[in-house]
Amino acid sequence: MTEVIVVGAGPTGLALACELALGGVDVLVVERLPYRIEQTKGGTIQPRTQELLELRGLLEPMQDRSLSREPAGGHFAMLPVPLDCTALDTAHPYPLSIPQGEIEKVLEERATALGVKVLRESAVTAVEQPDGGVVVTAGDRRIEARYLVACDGGHSTVRKLLGVPFPGRSGTYTAVLADVRLSSVSDLVPKALGHISTLTREVDDRWVMLVPLGGGRYRFTGGAAGEEEPSKDRPVRFEEIAELLRVVYGEQTVLAAVDNASRFSDATRQIDSYRVGNVFFAGDAAHIHPPFGGQGLNLGVQDAFNLGWKLAAVLRGRAPADLLDTYHAERHPAGAWVLHITQAQRVFATPRPSEDAVELRKVFTDLIRLPEANRHLAGLMSGLSHAYDLPGDHPLVGHRVAGVDPSLFQAGRPVLLDLAGILPPDLGATRVQPVDGLPGAILVRPDGYAAWAADTDPDLDALVGNPCWSLLA
Repeated sequence: MTEVIVVGAGPTGLALACELALGGVDVLVVERLPYRIEQTKGGTIQPRTQELLELRGLLEPMQDRSLSREPAGGHFAMLPVPLDCTALDTAHPYPLSIPQGEIEKVLEERATALGVKVLRESAVTAVEQPDGGVVVTAGDRRIEARYLVACDGGHSTVRKLLGVPFPGRSGTYTAVLADVRLSSVSDLVPKALGHISTLTREVDDRWVMLVPLGGGRYRFTGGAAGEEEPSKDRPVRFEEIAELLRVVYGEQTVLAAVDNASRFSDATRQIDSYRVGNVFFAGDAAHIHPPFGGQGLNLGVQDAFNLGWKLAAVLRGRAPADLLDTYHAERHPAGAWVLHITQAQRVFATPRPSEDAVELRKVFTDLIRLPEANRHLAGLMSGLSHAYDLPGDHPLVGHRVAGVDPSLFQAGRPVLLDLAGILPPDLGATRVQPVDGLPGAILVRPDGYAAWAADTDPDLDALVGNPCWSLLA
């Protein structure tokens, strides 16, 4: 019997496995595919996710595998104004571009180093919930565990087996995502990886985004206005991609090979509860949304960082079981907000905008050029402005803690910081130098958010009563 089964070896599942193993939990990852798909796919790591990865020493190996690109901000609905995160107190103000396969390699290497077993070629066919646990049938195995976390994507088998509804809105169009190689290119094809507005081109009802990967390789995203969601399971044909390239980039742009290809839609859905008995849902298994602004992978990894330390604390008897209720309470609103901002971008990014939408796009583009409006959208799209509604009177509580040495958090536990020498020595706080904008003392959760804070005269009863206090030892 294992303690936690994670279904799905994508970024969300592997990040969660790392977090659980770091907390001393016995984890088994079950994956239906026989091997990792080497696809660029969701290859944008937003600033807040970079901060979380840095807390565990995972950012540097991803930076080493990232694509060379100009330092360009993120975007809202592909409008031609970079979002500026430099004023948001972060060491990582620009999105990091890296193929999803490389992200998974880094996470799987860390997970296996921590003792996680990854069982591939093992499709889940049954999920049962006897008292006090779960039983999973995967391939020819029946596996018992205390908990299961479904990280198996938008078509989640676990969700379907449990009959969990996935309410929301169907897609209005489909598009193709592929890794391609070109034998020749026209002058219209982008030469370098820059802001997304420089990588996308439209001709009549056809549109394509080409991301240069080097060596004649590109990440291709494209389609035609009028494609509807029911066609998304239709196989992608070589000629389909070749024709889109010819129409949008000219006859000189010749497709040589398609390394892999799939379809996606702009459907928007979210389950009502992120927990069903002893089963939790994370990543696309819990929520899907239009692929605007590079949000999907990031939202899932942030789900993992929220759930991992909580599940480990409960399993190790260091926190009461009701701590697990805070996963849904915190992450469901976070997911709903991402669905909100991605749906809003449909108005500007639809493949066939109305005349009114075109005019609105011009007005909104001018608004984003205003520093305050740009900063607001930059905080939303980067994840840097996200906060949780946590108990406590100090304004920092529930917000990310910036400017502190990230290596303090590599053990995956809370850290009590004393920045002004205001805490009694017997509390075992870590004494650090003062940081502009931070209070005198902070209890920081394993995911980098403030659980308690004080400027002066700290309320020690509130500190000791905080749920994270028992996890310090």
